[in-house]
Amino acid sequence: MPTFVASTAARQPSALHATSSVDGADGVPAVVTTRLGKRFRRSRPKARRLSRRPSRELAALHDVTFTMGRGETVAVLGQNGSGKSTLVRILSTLLIHDAGTASVFGYDVARDAQAVRHLVNRVSVEASFFKKMSAAENLAYAARFYGMGRSQTHEAIPAILERVGFPVQRRSESMENLSRGMQQKVALARALLTSPVLLLLDEPTTGLDPRSKREVQEFIREIRATHDSTILLCTHDLAEAEALADRVGILDRGRLLVLERADALIERYEAATLEDAFFAATGRDLEPEATDDDDDEREVLA
Repeated sequence: MPTFVASTAARQPSALHATSSVDGADGVPAVVTTRLGKRFRRSRPKARRLSRRPSRELAALHDVTFTMGRGETVAVLGQNGSGKSTLVRILSTLLIHDAGTASVFGYDVARDAQAVRHLVNRVSVEASFFKKMSAAENLAYAARFYGMGRSQTHEAIPAILERVGFPVQRRSESMENLSRGMQQKVALARALLTSPVLLLLDEPTTGLDPRSKREVQEFIREIRATHDSTILLCTHDLAEAEALADRVGILDRGRLLVLERADALIERYEAATLEDAFFAATGRDLEPEATDDDDDEREVLA
């Protein structure tokens, strides 16, 4: 069964911290991480698991420290295996970090996970659905999971599918018959249907054709402008990061090397383009690549 980063209760902020304010009136940052760390153990073939040699440990995140203000859009650039998905999963309470701290609008992601789930939604490349159900049915289920009634979703679901460029004639078609790009549009619509305060986007336009990608990017801008959402965008798409983000970070092998405006980042590395700056910072081109360090090749350390 698909899992949603949400609470079955209505999306009302929990008063776990008397000093925290979701509306930012007291200046609480949207996201704060301090020396955040997460380690994994590399999976080994069954034949090797009887060996007494210890498994190799890998640091998916190491001493990651940054702050995001409310309404800000931050893009994190990194190759596959750099730790982008791990960061998103920790902030969305799907993973527990091993070191440091992370908070969302003053709520600790580990101690106050329920409160964080009221405020966050996530779109990722591995979004799951009820494959036999249609796009509209999946959105209706998710809406009920968030405490939204039929009266709220009757017009909202068709409207949001239209805004992400999902074809009207395919809204009743089962998800298993849709392309990856089409499914990604449904994932984005599902996340935005509930107007999250913090939107975590992990490669949100992967698998989309150029036109659909532009439509989704424009919709992200619209959501930010109309809903005052804070957005963390993890991507390997340089143009997407430069077009959508107030600041751009470079995450390399679990370490956040820099986080600043794109023009400042280019100036820092005396580069002509953001791509050149990434190469100067990491010594590698920013290309999607499959590596042994990807999250699905690891086991969480006990």
